[in-house]
Amino acid sequence: MTETSIPSVEQSVDEEIEPTAATGEGEAAETGAGTSKKAASESELFAQSEIAADYIEGLLDILDYDGDIDELVSGGRPVVEVVGGRLQNLVGQRGATLEALQELARLAVFRQTGTPSRLLLDVGGYRATRRKELAAVAKNAVEKVKEHGEPVRLEPMSAFERKGVHDVVNAMSGVESESEGVEPNRRIIVRPAD
Repeated sequence: MTETSIPSVEQSVDEEIEPTAATGEGEAAETGAGTSKKAASESELFAQSEIAADYIEGLLDILDYDGDIDELVSGGRPVVEVVGGRLQNLVGQRGATLEALQELARLAVFRQTGTPSRLLLDVGGYRATRRKELAAVAKNAVEKVKEHGEPVRLEPMSAFERKGVHDVVNAMSGVESESEGVEPNRRIIVRPAD
């Protein structure tokens, strides 16, 4: 089995969904399977993004960081984007700080609404850049699997990163992917399709 390394992103500050008590979601959400019993309306989702934006704005004020905050609904989920200013510290190494801030924002929404949130937080366009990098990692793994016929194990990734890789692999023929292991060492294996 080959192990492929994931490039780091040293950039300014999303699965996409990390399973927690606050989100009430697990692997089914990561792979896109399953739906909630009651879909939230567009206005409810926007209200969640506003609550999270207020929470993040408060944190930025405490930290004395500048940044513009946009609240929106995209893909059926609330989204908060922070742009501008010096935001590198809000992303952290491989997005670890960003994931923690996202979880805190989800908890703020849960505390105010009593409803788990699928909120996605992005800072400085980190998630879009990371998705592109992960697509390249996934395509490289698929090429190796097709060339050698052997499974390829990727390095451990966050739920957001795994979701990006699963999406790319699932769009390609002749290969499949699955996650294995336990957080924070959960990783993807890409293998020939049965």
